[in-house]
Amino acid sequence: MRMPGNMNMKGMMKQAEKMKAKMDKLQEESGNKTLEISTGGGMVKVTAKCNGEILKINIDNEIMSSGDKEMLEDLIQAAINEALAKGKEEVDGEISRAAASLGIPPGFL
Repeated sequence: MRMPGNMNMKGMMKQAEKMKAKMDKLQEESGNKTLEISTGGGMVKVTAKCNGEILKINIDNEIMSSGDKEMLEDLIQAAINEALAKGKEEVDGEISRAAASLGIPPGFL
């Protein structure tokens, strides 16, 4: 089947496959980036990959010795949630920039 602009269906499919492979690679690469988030003035630090994998949680000795379990739980939860949100934001941003460079409209992917 011939398409407008001298492109046939087979050529279009090949181009779409290349684009998908490029986007998959980009998503994997950006997902493997790491970031560090801290809460409580640095008392809790979380290191995570942008794909959502938590690599490390560091808790300052001062907060451990305070005995305030509830505050510690809140700081850990806040750090993890922020790391997950920032990781997703990073991956989404990379994909949006790549899509734009390929002429794909925003929000299409």
